[in-house]
Amino acid sequence: MTDTILDNVKKGFFGRLRNAVGHDWTNYVSHPFVQGLGRGDLPEAAFRYYLEQDYLFLIQFARAYALAAYKSEALDDMRQAAASMMSIINHEMQLHVDYCRDWGLTEAGMAALPEAMETVAYTRYVIDVGMRGDLLDLEVALAPCIVGYAEIADRLMAAPSTRLDGNPYRAWLDNYACASYEALAITTIDKINIMAERRGGEARFASLARTFSTATRLEGAFWQMGLDATRR
Repeated sequence: MTDTILDNVKKGFFGRLRNAVGHDWTNYVSHPFVQGLGRGDLPEAAFRYYLEQDYLFLIQFARAYALAAYKSEALDDMRQAAASMMSIINHEMQLHVDYCRDWGLTEAGMAALPEAMETVAYTRYVIDVGMRGDLLDLEVALAPCIVGYAEIADRLMAAPSTRLDGNPYRAWLDNYACASYEALAITTIDKINIMAERRGGEARFASLARTFSTATRLEGAFWQMGLDATRR
């Protein structure tokens, strides 16, 4: 039987990072915004605001992967970083554009939207970590987003409360629950586990755990930002 994302998140150095952040990780992957996605009763205004900001977020994360390519010492690492950057630009951002087209938003219009403080805080934090540190620091800062979304989708797909038929957010769920995205998340976990061995991760665990914790809390704040949009 092939391991699932829920099997892999518990393994190795990544598993220790995930355990170290405790409730912060649980609060992120089980956030009320996420539960609303699964039930299909998340207010449309909350999802729309989240999606608009996530589009801007992805622009900065593409830059972070360009930085990862620069920080790479091995050609394979450089290729992986470049592939991730192109996947964001050519695939994931296009999904956001397709979603928002139904609300009358164009790609140019989305790109011109102002960044929320939560978007600025999260993305610039990740880039700052990458600028100050090495590739392992940057990969750890990126991991809560990549791996967390796969874990969230897997949990939602297995939850009795999740409604698939008629769920307006079914396409979002399917995108992050698909085999290719789960494989990406597992590859990210494996890469961190291997890189930690090569780059002295054990001696740096406290620092890397702080980075992982901060990025995880910023992910939770991003969900909350979407919910708060309904109160504006």
